[in-house]
Amino acid sequence: MRLALTALLLCASLQAQPAPVTIDVSPAQPWTDTKIDLRRGDAIVLTATGTLTVTAGRDKGTIEAAGKARGFRDMIKSYQVNTAGLGALIGRIGSSDATEPFAVGARKEMQVLRAGRLFLGLNMTGNEPLEGAYHVTVEFTTRGPENTAPPADLKLPAVTQEMIDRIPRRVVDAQGNPGDNTNFVVVGAEKQVLAAFEAAGWVKVDRSDSDAVLAGVMAVLNKQAYLTLPMSILTLFGRPQDYGLAHAEPLAVVAQRHHLRLWKAPFQADGQELWVGAATHDIGFDRDQRNNGVTHKIDPAVDDEREFVSRSLDETGLVAKLSYMTPSQASKEARTATGATFHSDGRVLVIHIVPETTAAKP
Repeated sequence: MRLALTALLLCASLQAQPAPVTIDVSPAQPWTDTKIDLRRGDAIVLTATGTLTVTAGRDKGTIEAAGKARGFRDMIKSYQVNTAGLGALIGRIGSSDATEPFAVGARKEMQVLRAGRLFLGLNMTGNEPLEGAYHVTVEFTTRGPENTAPPADLKLPAVTQEMIDRIPRRVVDAQGNPGDNTNFVVVGAEKQVLAAFEAAGWVKVDRSDSDAVLAGVMAVLNKQAYLTLPMSILTLFGRPQDYGLAHAEPLAVVAQRHHLRLWKAPFQADGQELWVGAATHDIGFDRDQRNNGVTHKIDPAVDDEREFVSRSLDETGLVAKLSYMTPSQASKEARTATGATFHSDGRVLVIHIVPETTAAKP
């Protein structure tokens, strides 16, 4: 009886896993819709065969799914996945503008942390002379549950109105000039918070010019576009930011980039670390009204950047809850430290990172 029951359960498990699917991925479109909807907790294996042909230029020849080794000319190319070479097979889950693509190559085994549609594409610019296709097989080794809602008994640290009101509404520069709004907070241990931002495609920026020179040299040696240009120092709670993070396209990083600063708050939420952030979007250059120099111009609709932070982190599957709170003294119309105006609805985004014990159990 027990053997029969075990056999029935095994049979049901096998039937629950979709059959392998093979998709052709070519340069004809930026992203190929696999028509596969992934669940949180799925484990899949992607394998690719076939070749692409570079029909013109110095790179003329064939490329396999691992991609062509990067050359020094690739430093100025804006690939979707900066660490992979020309023609590499890449993927993403979901179609949001904040979704972070990942390298697939000839074979990739992966655990799915967030439900969504699987898309496959090629690591290339819009005008590469590529022909051919990769034949990609997607196979499930584990199927996650249909219901991926957070557990009803999941207890998250409480962020109170009193905590939000203890956070200064604006950051300040070295001369004491008020600047950007503090527009989000993250609840979670430092390691988990940084891991979530990294998974969302945010990179730590350099803190000084000397750091920038070293990082630039390393980028050249690795033949990767340099994304970590230094970020100016601003203060909150009487000290400089603990971390500066940026999310940018390689070619646009000098003039345009999503960026934010993080400070650990001098108080906690139910014994858990609380991180305060100020996020803005550089959209070009402007005159610095403090000294008539050149500075970055931010998008005055600063709430859009707050929402980009929300979407990018939510796409990782590492966020347990997103909510909003309004400070008692909300900052809605103001100027940056360099004199540019900005506007906001004044709300603060509250991000709860999935607790470590829960994150390990999809």
